[in-house]
Amino acid sequence: MALVLWLTSLLPADAQPQERVRRIGFLSGGSSAVAGALVGAFREGLRDLGWVEGRNLIIDFRFAEGQFDRLSDLAAELVRLKVDVIVAVPTPAALAARNATATIPVVMISVPNPVEIGLVDSLARPGRNVTGVAFSVGIDIIGKEMQVLKEALPRIRSVAILLNPSNPGHALIPSKAKADAESLGLSLRFVEARTLNDFDKAFAAMADARVDAVLVVADSMFQAHRTRLAELATRNRLPSVYAFREYVDAGGLMSYGPNLASQYRQGAAYVDRILKGARPAELPVEQPTKFELVISLKAAKALGVTIPSSLRLRAEQIID
Repeated sequence: MALVLWLTSLLPADAQPQERVRRIGFLSGGSSAVAGALVGAFREGLRDLGWVEGRNLIIDFRFAEGQFDRLSDLAAELVRLKVDVIVAVPTPAALAARNATATIPVVMISVPNPVEIGLVDSLARPGRNVTGVAFSVGIDIIGKEMQVLKEALPRIRSVAILLNPSNPGHALIPSKAKADAESLGLSLRFVEARTLNDFDKAFAAMADARVDAVLVVADSMFQAHRTRLAELATRNRLPSVYAFREYVDAGGLMSYGPNLASQYRQGAAYVDRILKGARPAELPVEQPTKFELVISLKAAKALGVTIPSSLRLRAEQIID
């Protein structure tokens, strides 16, 4: 054995055994223009695990730019490329990837309710070719976000919830959200927006309904246009709460939810395990263990609201 190793070391560099290059497909319902930091977190997670683009890894990116009807074709493209793994973000992309292949492993990132929408059989044993990181299990996160709004603004009585009817995960929200709202003494108004062009009409409907605040549900189309959503909330004097801190960075008032960059790094760990031989059917789905509250005092000032000190003390970060 020692002789073989010695002889191998004497071979020219170009005759050395070549490291196998693996191929990942990255399918996103969102926008490439705003995904840079999150994709960076994913790439960083892969590098930490020894996967380096150009050396032993190729990543083929496909972004739907908020147009979910494109996802099926984009998923089919990745299948034709014979990628080793498809990473899919969030629910519409994960469903498109699952529908495109039953054999290529799919790593979902930031998908709520993966059991209820049929992506996995159970969290402990996914049972199919899909596993990964859940944004939440159940939709209790919506109730928590309403609680944050109520604590920030004790006098509010009505809240608009902005949904994207093109997102299959949003269909589960109204029935549960109503029960949570009743327990907080709130009435709800559900408002829909499929594209950026629907935002003005959606906020006009909120104004007509005289709601006191708005809750924007996690969605990759909304995230792609988060600056516009924050502008409309401020213009209409509507305190707002979102799922991710990126909305607050864009001008929103508050966010409560898991750290999205952390979820992307977790997704990289799933890719690593699958490329090293793990079967997705046997890799348990990970749930968020930490939720962060982020508050913008600048946005609060623009809205003319005062955030209670009790809520500020619980915040992971305060943006002045």
